[in-house]
Amino acid sequence: MTHPLRSGGQILVDALKVHGVDTAFGVPGESYLDVLDALHDSGIRFIINRQEGGAAFMAEAYGKLTGQPGICFVTRGPGATNASIGVHTAHQDSTPMILFIGQVGGDFVEREAFQEIDYRRMYGQMAKWVAQIDRADRIPEYIAHAFQVATSGRPGPVVLALPEDMLVDRAAVADTRRYQAVQASPSAAQMAELRSMLAASSRPIVLLGGGTWNEQACADLRRFAEANALPVGCTFRFQDLLDNDHPNYVGDVGIGINPKLAARVKNADLVIAIGPRLGEMTTSGYSLLDAPVPKQKLVHIHTDAVELGRVYQADLMIASGAPQACAMLAAMEPVDASAWRSAVVEARAELAAWQEQPPIFKDGSAPLDLWQVVQELMRAVPHDTIITNGAGNYATWAHRFYRYGGMRTQLAPTSGAMGYSVPSGVAAKIVHPERTVVTFAGDGEYLMNGQELATAVQYKAGVVIIVFNNSMFGTIRMHQEKTYPGRVSGTTLANPDFAALARAFGAHGEMVETTANFAPALARALAHTRDASLPALIELRYDGNLITPNATLDALRAAAQAATK
Repeated sequence: MTHPLRSGGQILVDALKVHGVDTAFGVPGESYLDVLDALHDSGIRFIINRQEGGAAFMAEAYGKLTGQPGICFVTRGPGATNASIGVHTAHQDSTPMILFIGQVGGDFVEREAFQEIDYRRMYGQMAKWVAQIDRADRIPEYIAHAFQVATSGRPGPVVLALPEDMLVDRAAVADTRRYQAVQASPSAAQMAELRSMLAASSRPIVLLGGGTWNEQACADLRRFAEANALPVGCTFRFQDLLDNDHPNYVGDVGIGINPKLAARVKNADLVIAIGPRLGEMTTSGYSLLDAPVPKQKLVHIHTDAVELGRVYQADLMIASGAPQACAMLAAMEPVDASAWRSAVVEARAELAAWQEQPPIFKDGSAPLDLWQVVQELMRAVPHDTIITNGAGNYATWAHRFYRYGGMRTQLAPTSGAMGYSVPSGVAAKIVHPERTVVTFAGDGEYLMNGQELATAVQYKAGVVIIVFNNSMFGTIRMHQEKTYPGRVSGTTLANPDFAALARAFGAHGEMVETTANFAPALARALAHTRDASLPALIELRYDGNLITPNATLDALRAAAQAATK
């Protein structure tokens, strides 16, 4: 059978279509002009970004939202280095993603040519697979393998370099079949052992996290929890795996965990962890479970057999994707839950108390009550609203007080990457234009990728961005006051007028300084995103002393100074 001659760029774009790609993100570069030309008539949306870090974050957010690899194109050298932050996030967050990088031609390689980098060495520890396609006739093979690797087992990023001369070479080669993600499943014996461990326990708790989740897996998990009256906690930045209004949801297990929930995890006699790596953030610095042998009985279900036993020697280790494991859990005969049935009600009451208005706002002296901001937001937006955020203390207001509506209503980086909030919010609105998308961004964090507001305007992505402006890098300042009280260094910010800046981009922009003014501003912002299909930004200016829901900077400084006397 003969096949028509095609350029490397055309073969690559045709391969993307074979694997179901409908959207790609990137910044154009002369190193992959033939790909850009092939995209022109492909039917694939190429979202033009303003910086490669934003493009990579958008591709990562796409992967989280859809379960399909987020596709990103960047040019060589500076483009590739900018995009690395998104690759690192995809790796730590177990998100399927494929980054394509233009590369110098084969006739210039290994001469340190213009913007030349060896991407195998650069990305080696950051990605599941890094390769360079040197022959046009092997493009379909490489692309098929990239999709297979990115989605199978523990999902993650793949990086492929595209030499410029290879992309213009012509070859007659067949396309491949579409990829099929492969996941392991629990054995019947493992499920039987898990059931026996659950039946023998008196204080069980379930922790959810990690990759491979879909709507069906979440529904199956919900049936398992309901049938066995199990308390369910969602790990760091995976709070949307169970609707937070569900009676079995007891809170998030991550940074700033409810102390009473932390005590419940520590005092549990059985922890069933479905999906999370049980890393530093989820385990509060490996303190909720002792390493390497926890005091609790531990069932650890994870997509990657290599991850099992890496830190914790669980009593039962199961290599499985979340859909495969949860389907079997839902079908499992329920156990007698009378020993712990009341614990779920108690834990829900503790969660409700934890989410009440913090003491720092109860006297009404603060002009802007950030707790009330979250309450107003929940009243104003649909339950399936997508909330995005990056890294910073401001994210606590979303993590602790917002009630996520279920799969997929939260986009946030477990890698702790700043600059994620705006690109992920824009990507979410591009993927789901019918849904409300609200981005929480810190003032320092916003300016790391705020340029993607231009992308939102260009593609009419009506995301609402709330900028928390306290004129500092708040998280670092908090740690500074705890360790070096009163010695402020490197954390003070001189900020622009964010609302005016948003208007300059073509978005709606307002500034709010009082609690009473927030709800009307939010209503106007939501109306603008709905009626004009354009983004809106609300800048919150508030006292930086209100650093967390639990403490002020003044209190942290005083405590640290007292401890050194």
